[in-house]
Amino acid sequence: MRDAAINLRAMPEQRDLIDQAASVLGKNRSDFMLEAACERAQSVLLDQVFFRLDAEKFEQFVAMLDAPPQPSPGLDRLMAVKAPWDAKPA
Repeated sequence: MRDAAINLRAMPEQRDLIDQAASVLGKNRSDFMLEAACERAQSVLLDQVFFRLDAEKFEQFVAMLDAPPQPSPGLDRLMAVKAPWDAKPA
């Protein structure tokens, strides 16, 4: 059961457009808006995880991942610092 409220204001033209599209799909306004919002939310979140590359760019990407790491003095310094929980008491 749905019991969390989501409220928003829209211009009459926007409401009418949403109602027309919902009607075409045989849905009510709430169902249509909830479905559309969830689809968009999933798309936004997936864009944060997945990305598309053409074959050439994918090969370049894989080559960068497979290449040995470049020397990094800053990373070397960071890795040399003992974590506070690993330090032995004096």
